[in-house]
This record gives sequence, C-alpha cells and structure tokens, in this order.
Amino acid sequence: MSQIQQKRLIVFDTETTGMNNDGPVYLGHRVIEIGCVEVIDRKLTGRTYHVYIKPDRPVDPEAIEVHGITDEFLADKPEFKDIADDFIAFIRDAEIVAHNAGFDVSFLNHEFSRLRNVSETIEDMCQVTDSLMVARRGEYLGREVQQVLGKPLPSRKNLDSLCDYYGVDSSSRTYHGALLDAELLAEVFLKMTGGQSRLNLTDDQGSGADSYIQRLTKNRPPLKVVQPDAEELQAHQQRLELVKKKGGHCLWLEEQDESIRE
Repeated sequence: MSQIQQKRLIVFDTETTGMNNDGPVYLGHRVIEIGCVEVIDRKLTGRTYHVYIKPDRPVDPEAIEVHGITDEFLADKPEFKDIADDFIAFIRDAEIVAHNAGFDVSFLNHEFSRLRNVSETIEDMCQVTDSLMVARRGEYLGREVQQVLGKPLPSRKNLDSLCDYYGVDSSSRTYHGALLDAELLAEVFLKMTGGQSRLNLTDDQGSGADSYIQRLTKNRPPLKVVQPDAEELQAHQQRLELVKKKGGHCLWLEEQDESIRE
C-alpha cells in the first residue's frame, strides 16, 4: 500500500468574521465556521465535522457577502472554547488539507492561543498540506498531479477553477461555506493527486540512477506472452472507437490506419 493510501486525511475549510488587511490576517477577527471531511485510503468515509461558532464581535458586511453567515444566525451558537476539544479530537494525528492553508491554520492557531487549556498549534497536532501549493508545484509526495486529457492546470488555481478543470460539480456553491467547500476540495484533491510517480533518477546526494535499478539476470525464464482471442480483440476495437467518438481522435486507430496503408 502506498504512502498516499495509508494516510488519514482531513480536508477542511473555515469561515471567519473577516480578515485584517494590515498585519496578520487573523488580528481582530474570529473563526465562525469549521467544516471537515475524512478521507482514508483515498476514499471519503462519510465522517464529517461541522460547527458554527459564535464570535465576540460582529461579522464584517464584506464577509457576509462571501459566506452569508450573519450575526443573528450565530447568536445561539457555541463559542470556540466549547467546541475546541471535539475539533482537536477529530483532526489529531491526521494530515490536514486546506486550500491556501496558511489562512485557515493561522486563524485556528489564533483561536487556540486564546484558550488556557490548549498549548499546541495545528502544526503540533497534524501534518499540514496546502492544496493550493500542490496545484502550483504540480506535485504531491513525489507524484505528479493528474492532468485532464494532458491539458495543464488552469493559471488560476482557486477552488472554483480547479472544480471546473476536474469536472467537480460546484453549482450549489452560491455562497462560500466551510463544509461544502471542504467536500468540493476533497473531490478535487483526490483527482488532482491521482497522478503517476515521478522518475527521480538521482537522490538528494546526487548519486546516479543505478542505485535505484534492480538488474535482471540474463538467464531468467522468458515471459509468457498471452495472445488475445477474437472476442477480446473485438472488445478492444470497440473501446478504441469509443475513445475516438468521445475525444475526436484515437492515436491507436490512427496507427492502425497508417499500417494498413503501408
């Protein structure tokens, strides 16, 4: 089982009262929503963590335009200190994934710093992965990100653009919401990180590729060649024709035509 498959991932998002534009983004603001979805063995387990949180200050009008969460809605919700233990229990020891993770993590660490009974940061509890940086680098754990039909990822790598690129339906996203955005990001992240392993031909010390190559002996038994029967050949031909119909062309069919002409 690969390193990617073995990990427990928590894909998450937050919404806040707004953001500070002069200094750290969290100063003077609070987290008002957390949404998390669990992924194990690259499959959504159905387990989620979702909570709205009452802040000690009003929500900025500009923020309401983004997520639609009002002061009136939050009036009867728990405070962060009341939900902190359950949230920590849900994420502890997982790899947590967020888009532009620095924003969400800094807000959550700021919330933890206000609590007397929590001395840890998110980084102490979890491994943090920024899916935005994964998209920009084009790599995750030594594996190339998956490209759709060989097309490069969009120049803008926000969640909406990546949903469009990977065919993830975001039509219900009229407002930003932590749980919905976490669910969308989980789908995007799983599709994005499904690529092939990179061929790292040298290690960090600069040694050659031979140190990674397992040589086969010359006197090894020949590989058995299994020829397809007529039914399998027909099914293969039908699959190639379907590829051509859906994609506009099929390289293997073109090569067949060229060999026939020759």
